Amino acid sequence: MARTKKTKKRYVQVGIGGRSNMYTEAITDRFKDICQLVGFCDTNQGRMDLRNRELEAKGVKPVKTYRAHQFDQMIAECKPDVVVVTSMDVTHSDFICRAMELGCDVITEKPMTTDEVRCRKILETAARTKRQCVVTFNYRYAPPRTQLRELIKSGVIGEVYSVDFCWLLDTRHGADYFRRWHRRRENSGSLLVHKSTHHFDLVNWWLDDVPDEVFCHASRRFYTPQTAARLGLQDRAERCLVCPCKERCKFFVDITAKPGLKDLYLDNEQEDGYFRDRCVFSDQINIWDNMSVSVRYKRGAILSYLLHSYSPYEGYKIAFNGSKGRLEHAACENTYMSGDGTVPGELVKKKVSITLIPEFSMPKEIEVRTGTGGHGGGDPVLLADLFDPNAPRDPLKRKAYQRDGAYSILVGVAAYHSIDTGRAICIPSLLGDAPLE
Repeated sequence: MARTKKTKKRYVQVGIGGRSNMYTEAITDRFKDICQLVGFCDTNQGRMDLRNRELEAKGVKPVKTYRAHQFDQMIAECKPDVVVVTSMDVTHSDFICRAMELGCDVITEKPMTTDEVRCRKILETAARTKRQCVVTFNYRYAPPRTQLRELIKSGVIGEVYSVDFCWLLDTRHGADYFRRWHRRRENSGSLLVHKSTHHFDLVNWWLDDVPDEVFCHASRRFYTPQTAARLGLQDRAERCLVCPCKERCKFFVDITAKPGLKDLYLDNEQEDGYFRDRCVFSDQINIWDNMSVSVRYKRGAILSYLLHSYSPYEGYKIAFNGSKGRLEHAACENTYMSGDGTVPGELVKKKVSITLIPEFSMPKEIEVRTGTGGHGGGDPVLLADLFDPNAPRDPLKRKAYQRDGAYSILVGVAAYHSIDTGRAICIPSLLGDAPLE
């Protein structure tokens, strides 16, 4: 039975940055008949006020706002059923755990968290409180990636022995991680966690297996002061807004000319000192731009994974090598920068392919399913799965919970520990005795 107005599920949202609006819009527009947004929480009052003005412009009643230290007060006063966490990655675990302790379920943006200690705390809190945490892996929902899951499960290439996976971030989208808070490993866990959590989750899901051991090499070779010098940008400033190189730097971002960035960040930076347009060649960056990861899975499959963040185009290539053949998939994605109004991760038409190569046979092109919307058409399907209680049952089990979130981030966590130590890292050693169900 559909919910009546009096029994709408109640939501609050923590973290009102660029990625958060997808959830705000879903609750207050597409699913407004069954969902109710009742509160915002953020470190920056200006961003919450902006979001409320945007709601009012659409005829939606503004909601109560709370600073981060007032989280418990918000839960007590707003009485939400679910807390949506879209804050900085390193803060996810604090809000996830406290929400569950206060009797709420959680929907969190990826990555679930940034290290093994916080990961274990989330798993332990979920088990103790009997609450659940849904991690929004929208890539699972894109039609081509769903199609791969179906093909692999059908046994068309038999048992999968190895996976070759290369993901390319371009010099618009990829560079943007080096401008924002993601550039600091203590905030994001590096791209091995913040970005690769999507990719590791996909492989875990496609293989229906869990990672066991990880080894990684990584470097920062492109987004460096040396590259700036090579490009003649020695006199650069720490941020684009005041940079004397702006006329000759291809990485310059005019934050005053992009309403989505100016309104949300520039106009509110006096509250928290967060600059959205820092220099991508800064010596303050401590994450990598070049990563090579080897993962051994519990049932024996081997993943070889590459992530490059300075490519001339955006996209990926993956191949599954099995006992009966090989399955290849490649895609180009549209280039975008978070907050610039472009649909994120939209697949480029005629640049997506799936090829089946059975043993002793010729390659066969598979007709690729398509969808519209962000992340290859995955966002609209994900949102329905999150917010519509009448959504049909999903035999592919695309909805991800804290167990999935843990295994996806722990590959990246193990990878950066491997970089630090120069040795392979076992995933079970990071999990300890934390409950996984």
